[in-house]
Amino acid sequence: MSVIFKVRGTRDLLPPETELWSEVEATARAVFARYAFGEIRTPIFEDTALFARGVGEETDIVSKEMYTWEDRGRADSERVLSLTLRPENTAGVVRAYIEHKMNDSGALQKLFYIGPQFRRERPQRGRYRQFWQIGAEVLGPAFSGSESPLRDAEVLEMLATLLDTLGIRGWRLELNSVGSATDRPRYLEALRAALTPVKEKLSPDNQRRAETNPLRVLDSKDPKDQAIIETLPKIADYLDDASREHFEQVLLGLDACGIPYHLNPRLVRGLDYYTRTAFEFTVPDGSGLGTQNALLGGGRYDGLSEMLGGPKAPGIGFAIGEDRLVLTLQAQALESAPTPVRKLDAFIAPIGVAQNPAALELARELRGAGLSVEVGDGSFRLRRSFETADRLANRMVLVGEDEVASGMLTVKHFSAAEQTKVSREDLAAVLARR
Repeated sequence: MSVIFKVRGTRDLLPPETELWSEVEATARAVFARYAFGEIRTPIFEDTALFARGVGEETDIVSKEMYTWEDRGRADSERVLSLTLRPENTAGVVRAYIEHKMNDSGALQKLFYIGPQFRRERPQRGRYRQFWQIGAEVLGPAFSGSESPLRDAEVLEMLATLLDTLGIRGWRLELNSVGSATDRPRYLEALRAALTPVKEKLSPDNQRRAETNPLRVLDSKDPKDQAIIETLPKIADYLDDASREHFEQVLLGLDACGIPYHLNPRLVRGLDYYTRTAFEFTVPDGSGLGTQNALLGGGRYDGLSEMLGGPKAPGIGFAIGEDRLVLTLQAQALESAPTPVRKLDAFIAPIGVAQNPAALELARELRGAGLSVEVGDGSFRLRRSFETADRLANRMVLVGEDEVASGMLTVKHFSAAEQTKVSREDLAAVLARR
């Protein structure tokens, strides 16, 4: 019978790598809690219309990358639904905000999520068809402060804190304003006019984008198109006074907190819902991400709630590619001292099958005291128990007939190369010592 393998573009995460993932997520949760964020969990599939309307039908995500299917009703009378595995999570969070009438409280909502997203992308380093994101959204009625540039600066300062806490070195914040709903049409008109005479010189993808979503041309990484992109109009020249003042206040907030940033007039977010502040955090070359070094991105989306049929609820959010974040941590760790392997507190080795129950009882007792413990099997030869214990744990506890009868257990401490007798009452305290 043939072996079934994982689907292309997906991967299995195995120990010990999953320990790093858990540490990253625990750190994110701890940092988010300090900024008064609460966790939200939304379904991994939604009505396709949510993404078509919110993300934009002409975006690459909606037009080429979504996993969509028809969910037929069990009865002929039930309507057929078009469902999609979520390619991103902001639209789902805003849908939940509207559906659960969170706006009615009048409070500023600060929400974070951790979970898988799905896109039919060409698999490459750090990019998968099922990928994980850590993200957050801040939204609410305008009178809650959701529209304030203070919120933008706070989110960016929180991200700088998170990356520093994780130990990411050399991160770079790139920042731009993509204008308001009134600025964008003026700029798009100028951009289309500038692209028309040069469109045929662009790569095939950018020729298509010039027609369907010209902002995405600015975001292109195709080296052959960069000379043309440099000649295109800059959106900063099309901002109205309110957008310009908003962006200046964001920068003042970052300056006050000592957060370094770089203005990038070509930085845009390719999703239709973004307005005003747009940003990316990148890492240096050699950080494990290949030629595309963006670690996370986000921006403001003041009109998304209305686009989805909800009340006015300005907001700002971001998503971190957790796969890419872990790759960066692993690559940067290789440049410094290797992280020591974390071992268990004890390996319990029963001597003979008859001692298996006593070994299991002892393991339960020690785990109840907060220790990490693995249990061998009495059928193992003693040499195998020693080798396994040395690989997995700091100490080995031998459980034989004499130990069970006397209550004095034999403990071998590998790094100290010593073997001692310890009473059962003192065992947990001894094993807790490093």
